[in-house]
Amino acid sequence: MKVLPFQIPKPENDALVFQEDIEFSFYNKLHQHKEIQISFIVKGEGTLIVGDRINNYEAGNVLVLGSNLPHVFKSSENLKEKSHMITLFFTEDSFGNDFFDLQELNEINRFFEQAKHGFKIISDKNISTLFLMLKTASKLERFITLLQLLKQTISLKYESLSSFVYEKKYTAVEGKRMRAVFEFTMNNFTEEITLDGIASVASMTKNAFCKYFKKRTNKSYFRFLNELRIENASKLIVSNTDFTLAEIAYNSGFKNISNFNRHFKSIKKMSPSNYRKNYNS
Repeated sequence: MKVLPFQIPKPENDALVFQEDIEFSFYNKLHQHKEIQISFIVKGEGTLIVGDRINNYEAGNVLVLGSNLPHVFKSSENLKEKSHMITLFFTEDSFGNDFFDLQELNEINRFFEQAKHGFKIISDKNISTLFLMLKTASKLERFITLLQLLKQTISLKYESLSSFVYEKKYTAVEGKRMRAVFEFTMNNFTEEITLDGIASVASMTKNAFCKYFKKRTNKSYFRFLNELRIENASKLIVSNTDFTLAEIAYNSGFKNISNFNRHFKSIKKMSPSNYRKNYNS
C-alpha cells in the first residue's frame, strides 16, 4: 500500500477520473492527492478526518476534498452491507491552465475556495440523480455533469470539513509517520493511550512528537484524541438509545463520567444529556 502522497489511478489522456467504490471500508489510510475529490455517499456511514477536524459522514452526503488535503475515511464497524461511494477527481488545470478563469465560469469560483478546507453538503434529489447518472455516462456527459455539480454544490448550505490546513505537502516519510499515528489512534481510541505510547508509534521522543503533531494539525494530540472519542460518543448517543451515558463514556475511551461530561461540553458546547434530549426532540 502506498504512503503519502497518493496517486489516483488515471487512464492515459483522461482529464476527469470517475471512480466507484463498493467496499465494507473505504480507503482507510491517511493520504492526499493533487486532484480535487467530489464524492457522493450512496450507502454507508463513518468518520472522516480532514486536516485538523473529525467529521461524520452518512448516506446522502456530498464530500468535497481540495487538492493535497490530507484525509482518511473510517467506516463504521457495525455495518452489515458494503459502503458505496461515487467520485469524480480533477484538478483546476485538468481542462487547460486557464479554463476555470473564463468569465463564463466566474460563478463557480467559490467552489474552489470552499474546497481548500473541504466541505460537506446534504445532497438534494437533483445532485443524487446527477451522481447516479455518472455510472453509465460517456466522457463528454461526465464533463458536463461535473460543471452541473459544481454549480449545484455552491448553491446549497455547506459545512466545512477542516479549519486548519498544513500548507506543505507531506513527504513520504512524514506521510508514513502521520498515517501510523492516525491508524493507531483510530483503532485504539477506546483504550488508554499514553504519550509514551503514541510517541513510540511515531518513532519520536515525547517532546518532539508533541511539537510535530501540533504543527501539522494546529492542536495537541490529546485534543485530537478526545475529539475522536466524543464523535464516537455522539454517534452512540444517537444510535444506541438503550445505552446509559456512563456506558457510552466507557465505550468511547473515557474511564470516568465526569471527565467525559467535561470534554463533551467543551467540544459539543452542551452536555451529553442535553445532546440526547435535543436529538430525541
